[in-house]
Amino acid sequence: MIVTVFVPDSRHAPHSLELVGVASIFAEANKQSRGLADYKLQVVGETLERIRTASGVSVSPDTAIQDCDGPIDTLIVIGSSMVSPPPSGALTEWLRRAAARSRRYGATGTGAFILGSAGLLRGKSLTTHWEYAAALAAMFPEATVLSDHIFVRDGPLFTSAGLTAALDLALALVEEDHGRSLALTVAQRFIMFLKRPGGQSQFSPYLAGQIASRPPIQRAVAHIRNNPARAFTVPELARYAGMSERSFARTFMEETGVTPGAFLEATHLDVARRLLEETDLPAQSVAARSGFGSAQALRRAFHRRLKQTPRDYRERFQTATGPLGGGEAAADRADRS
Repeated sequence: MIVTVFVPDSRHAPHSLELVGVASIFAEANKQSRGLADYKLQVVGETLERIRTASGVSVSPDTAIQDCDGPIDTLIVIGSSMVSPPPSGALTEWLRRAAARSRRYGATGTGAFILGSAGLLRGKSLTTHWEYAAALAAMFPEATVLSDHIFVRDGPLFTSAGLTAALDLALALVEEDHGRSLALTVAQRFIMFLKRPGGQSQFSPYLAGQIASRPPIQRAVAHIRNNPARAFTVPELARYAGMSERSFARTFMEETGVTPGAFLEATHLDVARRLLEETDLPAQSVAARSGFGSAQALRRAFHRRLKQTPRDYRERFQTATGPLGGGEAAADRADRS
């Protein structure tokens, strides 16, 4: 399979992590598949000039767009550390032709802006790095931008959030081509704790909590993490922090970027995901241990935040078999509970 990766030139400061991460996932899939996978990577630039990335690492394209007219299985446009200016006519025309002859095409991070300039986002759902989602939606209103998704697939088009989300996207493409087992093996080799679903939010509750600098909010965040099964209310947390409810809610939002309620749900959801991945507990037990209280509330949260049921999530991402039996049986119990 020819994987053609277009890297913007040095003026755009492309992300080396996205390029190297994607390339490494496909290379490891080749290695671990024992001949089943056969990804062949070619790096394409607008010219053959060396490209200096945002990290300072330089990349030499294998070929320039004017000479890249062979078969393509997967076309990927790498994102940059900024919103790139409108690409040249030669690049947009090449992208249209290349996408038309590809089985699938897409972008990591801000690479979506380049695809949009080539008219390849019309009528599609997609994502990008959260920092640039509003700008992307404003620039290409004919597309639907899902601002906090890790990655999105819509027909032949795939897009991802920036940086490490590119690895999640590449793993999803490997799973699509060669199955879940190989994708999980690659994830384990990369010491990736789990293969995140595309619908998972870019906003981890743990990252949000680490941002907080004021001691009352830090205490509240630690209290939530230390009691993941407890369904706290905002007034309870405000009292624990020694603040009025109104002041607590305002300060929490300022410190973490999310409301206390959103942080609570994200934390409960994170615990539930790990229980579904690592145990065979039925849905009611997962709900009780993760603070949702009932299997129905658990299902509602999964549908709202991840666009899938707990059963579907377990079937896709379970990494261990617990004492109650196999994952398939546990998934059935989770769905019935």
